[in-house]
Amino acid sequence: MSTEGEDSAYGRLRTAILSLELIPGERVSERGLEPLLGASRTPVRVALMRLENEGLTQREGRGWRVTPIDLTEVRAVMEYREAIESAAVRLAAERAGDEELAALRALARAHPDHDDEETGLRDFSDFHLALVRLSGNPFLADGMAGALTRLSRTRWLGVRTARSRSGVRDEHLRLVDAGAADVLQPDAARIGGISQFLKLASYAEQRHLDLAPHFAMELHLHLAAAYPIADPWVEHFDWLDPLFNERQETRDGRMWLPDRPGLGVTLSDQARAWTVASQEFRA
Repeated sequence: MSTEGEDSAYGRLRTAILSLELIPGERVSERGLEPLLGASRTPVRVALMRLENEGLTQREGRGWRVTPIDLTEVRAVMEYREAIESAAVRLAAERAGDEELAALRALARAHPDHDDEETGLRDFSDFHLALVRLSGNPFLADGMAGALTRLSRTRWLGVRTARSRSGVRDEHLRLVDAGAADVLQPDAARIGGISQFLKLASYAEQRHLDLAPHFAMELHLHLAAAYPIADPWVEHFDWLDPLFNERQETRDGRMWLPDRPGLGVTLSDQARAWTVASQEFRA
């Protein structure tokens, strides 16, 4: 099989995993994947090995399986990515010129007439990598590339609808246009829980900063609603919808608090099937 055939099998298998056609944890075999990928055994094996390097497949005895989504790992990689991007943005603000920023803005507008999941995922990766490269630090760029690879499946969920892809593009444009912002973006799960979040919210209030909690609005929406200064910003990730039986209500540019008990959400059976409590990786 030619290299072109191997690339085709790899691309089809990668799409099947990212789009959840092959669900996390599903056992697969080289021979069983041949009809799905329209390829013989050798290119299928090469595709599985390439995707193993991306963390999307793993060996299981003599066979293979789609790597389960480990929420602990996802959160750790997101923390790593956030640290990289924060450092890169500070350096880019000092080092990037007007032409480079104009090129970044053009990248944020890429492919407005070719709107699909694969293009959206590629465009958003290109934007964040280009942003980090403006720092002039190749180690930060390498770190971001690795983080985006490890998060490829969750990022695919983030571009699965035209609305979500449009929203991310708009956010990228605002980031470039603003240059900087006096906004505090705490994440309760990363800073020690609700008590620490409330302390940071008090800090923001004293300094008249805008509040924009980061990620997991199922928790942060309730905390943001208690912030006394104007209306806090909230993020909407519809790619989290498969994790819960209920949906966050958005209407007229606002997110509405649920009147259900507790946080107002319950974990879906589908999410339970996708996740594992822990995962062991061998070097």
